[in-house]
Amino acid sequence: MAVVVSLEGEREKRADSLDVLLGLVKDDLERVNRTIVDRMHSPVALIPQLASHIIAAGGKRLRPMLTLASAKMCGYREGERSVKLAACVEFIHTATLLHDDVVDESDLRRGQESANAVWGNKASVLVGDFLFSRSFELMVEDGSLSVLAILSRASSVIAEGEVLQLITANDTGTSESSYLDVIRAKTAA
Repeated sequence: MAVVVSLEGEREKRADSLDVLLGLVKDDLERVNRTIVDRMHSPVALIPQLASHIIAAGGKRLRPMLTLASAKMCGYREGERSVKLAACVEFIHTATLLHDDVVDESDLRRGQESANAVWGNKASVLVGDFLFSRSFELMVEDGSLSVLAILSRASSVIAEGEVLQLITANDTGTSESSYLDVIRAKTAA
């Protein structure tokens, strides 16, 4: 038996919660955005062009906000480190979006043409790889093997989730448990 749950009003509550979170980290989040723009630069013109297409397409920057808020809650006051690691997390997320759109053959991302629809699959995958590389450069600059281990593992889990989704796509015999495993892995939860 299916249960239908009304989510009426839930969006407004989430929006209010995000506004509160944004208020806590707004200044640092602006620094994260500047770091992202600075680190997208490349002498290969297509890289910043394609990367800025997806990054400028919007998104709430939820992952960087959570990274910054977590750092504050844990008492880390070294703002530059938190900013760089938040940018690192956003680069990983954006790289996975580029790859995901190729795998899913998506033509839209956040209401506009996906990067692969504009520049093709090869360019999207390679720029996604570039963003992964930038994230790892930021981790190396941080110098913490713990950070490198955690974010490297998260990246591996996300990739495994994508492959699991590929394997189970259109398989009507996929169990609910397997489906939830795919979602958990794709979000590195």
